[in-house]
Amino acid sequence: MNRFEFMNKTKLVAGDNALFQLDFECSRYHIKKALILTDNNLVKLKVVNHCLQHLTIPYYIYDNIPVDSSVYTINEIASLYEVNQCDGIIAIGGGSVLDSAKGAYLLLSQETNSLEDIVGFEAVFKGKEIPFFAIPTTSGTGSEATSVAVISHPDKNIKMEIISEYIQSDVTFLDPLMTLSLPLKTTIFTAIDALTHAIEAYSCSGKNPISDIYATSAISLIIENIHQIIEHPNDKNIRLNLAIASYLAGCAFSNSMVGIVHGIGHALGAVCHIPHGEAMAMLLIPCMKFNKDVCIDWYGELLLYIGGSELYATTPIHQRANKTIECLETLLYSLNMKISSNCSLTSIKSLKDNLDDIIEKAMNDGAMIVNKKNVSYDDVYNILGGKYGY
Repeated sequence: MNRFEFMNKTKLVAGDNALFQLDFECSRYHIKKALILTDNNLVKLKVVNHCLQHLTIPYYIYDNIPVDSSVYTINEIASLYEVNQCDGIIAIGGGSVLDSAKGAYLLLSQETNSLEDIVGFEAVFKGKEIPFFAIPTTSGTGSEATSVAVISHPDKNIKMEIISEYIQSDVTFLDPLMTLSLPLKTTIFTAIDALTHAIEAYSCSGKNPISDIYATSAISLIIENIHQIIEHPNDKNIRLNLAIASYLAGCAFSNSMVGIVHGIGHALGAVCHIPHGEAMAMLLIPCMKFNKDVCIDWYGELLLYIGGSELYATTPIHQRANKTIECLETLLYSLNMKISSNCSLTSIKSLKDNLDDIIEKAMNDGAMIVNKKNVSYDDVYNILGGKYGY
């Protein structure tokens, strides 16, 4: 067994009424005035109020975070933190809000004026102490648990990745109340994002025995609950299960990393502005088919969690990887039908005109480094061109 590292510093507060503990955690971290980060929609829907009613300390709210976390938004947040004399960050939202919080945290703790100075893998060292709490309102990105931040740079049309243990949240709250108002389509695609995190975490070259446990637990929870949420969208237990799955998948890939699905997916999102969860749904099957010859044993093992113990036991070992992919293909098709979605590579009108740009960005994405199979320009071209389906 090669040497490996596993890091998860985040304290998890999860379950019904988890937010009751918010004020207590603020006192533990000596937060006297919090900067609340969120987006306009969550304020309008009064989702943010679920958190604010449990705060007795002063706070300043910044709710202008866009769908894609941007370097310009982060610069503004960092400035507001200092102007308003805040001493802690509470991020309430999905991946963009949480990544924006991480970006602002980095600027402030590293005492720098530009994220571009600290982009990369473990390019960040421990800086100034700034308490950072994460309250996710989606169940997909796992950003509340990860040491990864993805920040867009609009002028350069790229998404920058920053990886460091120091950007993990200090405390994460998983309260099902926070995802109850999430639209069903968004719920499904964010769950697919979490599923992809877990599958790639289990099958990339950075995997390790501990990340495997987190990944397979996440996969089991998603498979058990993703159809149920369509039938029972207001069930708090199902919502909580998906939130926990997202967190577990985040812990897994934060330590083992992801692979080609995310490598191409990041580029597709940056160039064609495809929502990340939808990009994952489009790319998961083609990329698994591409990887299958080198990941055949790992994909075969995943049949136990994706197809169930009976199917796993009755499927010959050499056929298990194919059966895993087949089960996932059936799952995605079924979910698309149930939510009336046309989620496919062929549905992207701007894909053909931007292939070179997408492929170039995908080849330069850090996720490609730990993909178990080496990836060439032609390989990405064939995947996007439909050689492997979707």
